[in-house]
Amino acid sequence: MKRRVLSHVLILGAVGGVLIAILRYSEYQFLVIENSFEIYAALVAVIFAGFGIWLGIKLTKPRETIILQEVSVPAEPFTLNQPQLDALGITPRELEILSLIAQGLSNREIADRLFVSENTVKTHCSRAFDKLGARRRTQAVQLGKQLGILP
Repeated sequence: MKRRVLSHVLILGAVGGVLIAILRYSEYQFLVIENSFEIYAALVAVIFAGFGIWLGIKLTKPRETIILQEVSVPAEPFTLNQPQLDALGITPRELEILSLIAQGLSNREIADRLFVSENTVKTHCSRAFDKLGARRRTQAVQLGKQLGILP
């Protein structure tokens, strides 16, 4: 912000200097001879007033602030819907892999965590997806939460 104010002040000084140079260069003889000081003072005052108003609007303009606040929602403890789990025929290992998918882990991360190969994880995933009727990981997690088998 200091850099921004400094650049605005430098611009003001440059504009004032250019204006004075233009007035001197253009040689308005008939006005300069009779009212030179008043003309220069008025022009400089108008420029400084205009720039001051513009700078004041820029600096005091309220900035949009985005505040991210994490809100904890009191939730009931998760209870597994065992009848639904039995009806779908999902094995404990498939349920474990679904819960790891719900945590956002990739197949490789799941394989590393469970000490199995990536192909084994893929097999369990595809079987769980078939049993849930899901085509994608996000869809499987959503269905699992709706059916009460994932927290």
